[in-house]
Formats: sequence, structure tokens, C-alpha cells
Amino acid sequence: MPRQTTFLKPAETTCGWRHIDADGQVLGRMAVEIARVLMGKHRPDWTPHVDCGDFVVVTNAEKIVLTGRKAEQRMVKSYSGYPGGLKLRSVGAVQAKHPERIVEQAVRRMLPKTRLGRQMFRKLKVYAGAEHPHTAQSPTPLCG
Repeated sequence: MPRQTTFLKPAETTCGWRHIDADGQVLGRMAVEIARVLMGKHRPDWTPHVDCGDFVVVTNAEKIVLTGRKAEQRMVKSYSGYPGGLKLRSVGAVQAKHPERIVEQAVRRMLPKTRLGRQMFRKLKVYAGAEHPHTAQSPTPLCG
């Protein structure tokens, strides 16, 4: 048996499609599984410098669960770039208006902060309701 580490080349990778229903799932625990699949760490041929992860479709983002009092106490910052342009909103207020942003933000912070991480993040598709336009790709369910 050869004692060599095999590395995938970008042309050798195959991307699948995975689907996760966020109804009743805890945000952080779900985001860990999504980030793991986006990076490709669930595969036996994972390579650190190649994007070998799968596409992930998340539905029912409006029905995620935040434990404790995080919905009222945790704040989401947005800064316009102008003096005095810092806006603080609670996670519950952002979830009521744009529920997909909470999931995207949680997953983005778990991915690498590099060009490769940005490329991985583009493969995440989050939808507030139960419908999504990716049925033609026939995503397999992600057990989480």
C-alpha cells in the first residue's frame, strides 16, 4: 500500500446537491453541518486547497430556533461606512424581516476567510419558505 497522500485537482472534483430543512433546528448546530458540507470535509478525498464541497439548499429559514434569550439579547451590526452609520438590531428583528440573513451570516463565519471560502459560500442557497427553485438538481437530504 503506498504511503502517499493523494490530493484532488480542481478538475477531478464532483459537486453534489444537498437539501436541509431548517424547521425546528437550532441555528448554530445546523450551521456547523452546512459549513462542513460546503467545505467538503464530509468526503474521504477532502483536499484543503480545492473547493470539493457540495451545494447546499436550506429551506424554511424562518423556522429556525435560537436557544435561550438570543433573539432579544444578541445584536446584529451593520455599518454604512459613514460616521455615525452603525446600526444595531436584535437577531429576532432581523429574523422577522430577513430570515435567510441569519443563516447565511452564521455559516459565512464558519468558513475560511479566503478566496476559497468566498467561493464555498456562493454554493449556499437559503430560502425563507419551503419552496426552492433547485428541484431539477434533485438534492439529497442532509441528515443533521
